[in-house]
Amino acid sequence: RLVLNFLVIEGHKDTALEFARDARLKVDDIDMASIGDRMAIRSAVHAGDIDTAIQRLNDLNPEILETNPLLLFRIKQQRLIELIRAGSVKDAVEFVQEELPQLCEHNAQLLSHLEGTLALLAFDSSGG
Repeated sequence: RLVLNFLVIEGHKDTALEFARDARLKVDDIDMASIGDRMAIRSAVHAGDIDTAIQRLNDLNPEILETNPLLLFRIKQQRLIELIRAGSVKDAVEFVQEELPQLCEHNAQLLSHLEGTLALLAFDSSGG
């Protein structure tokens, strides 16, 4: 079952189905149809296309970001990282001021993660 879960999480739908069949495991409780959607979300995040990732998340489950504050924080944190990576310091600062205070104000752990991300602003990404 552990191997099957790994294959599903990593997006190997066909391999997961083959493995489940060979191991005589039930896949009724696994949403195999959403694997492609989840992989598209992951690819968008890896490519730095956070807006597409958010759109796909909302298409898959419109309430997921509203009901999961940690996921919402992490996706916004990734957007911040992409702004910093692009050298858009002004946009990054504005984004933090507008988007993240309400998520962090009652959660010290998220605030700590945000502070760590903001430390990236101290580094010159141009190599100079």
